Amino acid sequence: MIIYGIKNCNTVKSALDWLKMKKIEFDFHDYKSKGITEAKLKAWSKQVGWESLVNKRGTTWRQLDEATQKKITSEKAAIALMLEKTSVIKRPLIEEDGKVLALGFDEMIYKKQF
Repeated sequence: MIIYGIKNCNTVKSALDWLKMKKIEFDFHDYKSKGITEAKLKAWSKQVGWESLVNKRGTTWRQLDEATQKKITSEKAAIALMLEKTSVIKRPLIEEDGKVLALGFDEMIYKKQF
């Protein structure tokens, strides 16, 4: 299982703490240090939709000018933005064997999923 995110994100910290508490093994992939590929973003987009991957409630999105925000109307535009500004990707994203298991942190979903 791989957890994708940014280590200084509070939501990611909550998810990692929860998984550690439950003694669930995982690898952590930090977008900031390791980046992310276009192919990976496309694969996730097919599973959960590009709209779900773009965190429109986060600081990175809010710091974008309105014109840039309005251009994000397709998977292609969203993926280009996520490649340029990895902090705009909703996190954490939990994947196992190429399948997205969870996006974000919701303890009720985690209890059912893990």
